[in-house]
Amino acid sequence: MLKKNKPQIFLFILVNLFFSINAFSQKSIYAGIEIGRRAIKVSVLDVNNIRKADYKILSFWTDRIPFADHIGANGQLTPEDINKTSVIVVDQLKKIRADYKILDENIFIVAAPVFASASNVDVLKNKIKMLTDKNLDVLNVNEEAKTLVKGAMPPIDYANAFLLDIGAQTTKGGYIDELDDNKLEFVPLELDFGTMTLTDAVKKTVVNPNQANDMSTYQEKSFDFNPILRKKVKEMIDANPLLAKKDKVYLSGGAVWAFSTLYYNENVKDHYITLTMEDIINYDAILKNNFNKYTNLAKTNKEAERVLKTYDQAYLISANNILTTCLEGIPNLNTKKIYFVKDGQVTWLISYIADRSKKVNTNF
Repeated sequence: MLKKNKPQIFLFILVNLFFSINAFSQKSIYAGIEIGRRAIKVSVLDVNNIRKADYKILSFWTDRIPFADHIGANGQLTPEDINKTSVIVVDQLKKIRADYKILDENIFIVAAPVFASASNVDVLKNKIKMLTDKNLDVLNVNEEAKTLVKGAMPPIDYANAFLLDIGAQTTKGGYIDELDDNKLEFVPLELDFGTMTLTDAVKKTVVNPNQANDMSTYQEKSFDFNPILRKKVKEMIDANPLLAKKDKVYLSGGAVWAFSTLYYNENVKDHYITLTMEDIINYDAILKNNFNKYTNLAKTNKEAERVLKTYDQAYLISANNILTTCLEGIPNLNTKKIYFVKDGQVTWLISYIADRSKKVNTNF
């Protein structure tokens, strides 16, 4: 009897094995739809080891919409924004499910903290829920730095590293302190200056209106402003003595992206790029004394072109002043490893995955 049914049994085993492997592979794939300040971003990741941040980006897609500008103008999302967002979310969900067969519990939809200030954000949340049967989470501004740290740093490094993210308005980040009973405490870091706010502060010190757009004047005033920046950084570092004991520094944000792209001029596929202080100082000299090198690079390098379309020379100088000053203020910097978090666009998704992993302690 057994001999007679061998082919059927063998086929049954193969079919079950196929579905078992397929189900297993689905468990490692995650997708996130982020409704950000100025764009909707869709990411699909295949995660091999979340503790070591070992993952592969299967897909990344973005559609630019100036949500923050619209909310800032009248305190509300426009009907056009709500309708367009809903259509994009529904279409992208269909595509994700069709292309990757992802488990529904592995798909997350979030909105940036700026959406909490929109008086009609519930209209968007309710519409997405009705159309997709999935919740839209609005990220909490008070939790933003924690989410960033959890997602930007490999969980295996939580205990011995810290993160600084140089944004447009502020520089933020933090570190994780180990307490008793397997508990962790998140300690935020924040600096009042970001790339744009520092540039604006420097420009206000230019008294003569005729020199407002003169780059040599801007550089001079930027240099004069550095003591104020150093003082602010020192206050942040001195208030957090545990930073001296951390072995690794993770950096993210536009300032570090600009440096890494323009200076290294390489298509690096690693999630983390090793940086050196010497390279950052050399880059600073090029920004101030040989900027044509980068304008020429942008003619043949699309990523460099994207940097220069995002930041002009003044913004790049301010960005690197923050980067340099923050690193110079870190005790025992020469004993630490410095990394650029290249995949900043998926840090929130990595954070969500880490929160749901039994292999990562996010008890803080």
